[in-house]
Amino acid sequence: MGELLSLDKFKSIIEPFRIKVVEPIRKTSRAERLELLKEAHNNLFNLKSENVMIDLLTDSGTNAMSAEQWAGIMRGDESYAGSPSFLRFEKTIQEITGHKVVIPTHQGRASERIIIQSLTTPGQYVISNTLFDTTRANAEVWGCEVIDLPCVESKDTQSSFEFKGNMNLALFEGKLKELGSKVGLVVMTLTNNSGGGQPADPENVGAVARLCKAHNIPFMIDGCRFAENAYLVKKRNPDSQKFTARQIARKLFELADVISVSAKKDGIANIGGFICVKDDKWVETMRNNLILTEGFPTYGGLSGRDLEAVAIGLNEALDEDYLGYRTRCIEYMCEGLRKLGVPVMEPPGGHAIYVDARKFLDHIEPTKLPGQSLALALYELGGIRTCEIGTVMFGKMNGTELTPHTYDLVRLAIPRRVYTQSHFDYVIEVFERVVERKAELRGLRFSHRPKVLPHFSSHFEWL
Repeated sequence: MGELLSLDKFKSIIEPFRIKVVEPIRKTSRAERLELLKEAHNNLFNLKSENVMIDLLTDSGTNAMSAEQWAGIMRGDESYAGSPSFLRFEKTIQEITGHKVVIPTHQGRASERIIIQSLTTPGQYVISNTLFDTTRANAEVWGCEVIDLPCVESKDTQSSFEFKGNMNLALFEGKLKELGSKVGLVVMTLTNNSGGGQPADPENVGAVARLCKAHNIPFMIDGCRFAENAYLVKKRNPDSQKFTARQIARKLFELADVISVSAKKDGIANIGGFICVKDDKWVETMRNNLILTEGFPTYGGLSGRDLEAVAIGLNEALDEDYLGYRTRCIEYMCEGLRKLGVPVMEPPGGHAIYVDARKFLDHIEPTKLPGQSLALALYELGGIRTCEIGTVMFGKMNGTELTPHTYDLVRLAIPRRVYTQSHFDYVIEVFERVVERKAELRGLRFSHRPKVLPHFSSHFEWL
């Protein structure tokens, strides 16, 4: 019969699962959505989810769980200490990461807070390929300064460089020599969410780990999307193609001194997270911190049923049929947007489509928030909720002056196992309407802007 065609050669995207439970989507009119935006002060986080038709705000905790995960939920043991659900959770993570010590938390930002407060002191620096919002906020609120050192290639959203999640090694080494013991922690975010969902290459991560070891600085991997990073490495790095995604993930995790994971992403769960620690000298401090704010070390703020769901989901996330399907969905969306002339972050990443709003809406100055303007247009014209990752999220205020971020991106994060190809086709159709009207889109300004995590609760006015 000759060589069998791979599923990614077909136009139709066949989900590697069957759908057993559905929930309705409420359709809204454009006039209704305009009124809802006014009530929400032009902040999509303030919308009720029932008024959103396609919700691409985040892939965090918005996933559809499998039949096996729901079965695990029924098996969950709610003992306060020493639950067998924790033992299954612990064993799964030990096998995936190669780390012995596993500390559960209720979600990723709890892991980040505990790690930062345990390993750094106020006034020190945290260096990263790019920290995401909650990691950055935890570091800054604790009193640390943050330095992002993404690779040079990441600055061009249209370049085809395949590992834009890499650290700029030359600048990184220079900062280590310059700052010395003032550097308290180094973080690699995999994939690099703030930089367009781009993967980091094992060679780059290994070089960062070696430099950290030479300077006696703790090295942390933020592995929220570890499975997607591993699969993209397998696809793009010729030296890694002989390995499974599971093997690549473990090799990366073994480079880290400490790991922080939000299981709401590649744990395919609705809540949960964990910390892994290599050095015993840090374990007691972290566990004491956990007990103070999260719970006993064998549940860490999670119910037994959640521990079960996460343990199963972590294994399901490493299934390569699933990973091939997931990355193909992102590629499909990017292909459709390219045909419309919409500039997207290239090459497509693992969990989201990132539209370069600054390039797309080049008639709107960066200080006038082109990313937020595009995000609002997508909701107004099609009921699609997305997330701005740019000047709203990361811009700096100096008095009344706003300094723009490097990018103004709009992220369309795809919840795992939730939407089908027809939903993606609808999103592309809505973009077609936005393209027709893009000259009409205006800038915005902040009418209210909190100091911490401004994208969550800011208010905006049209200019």
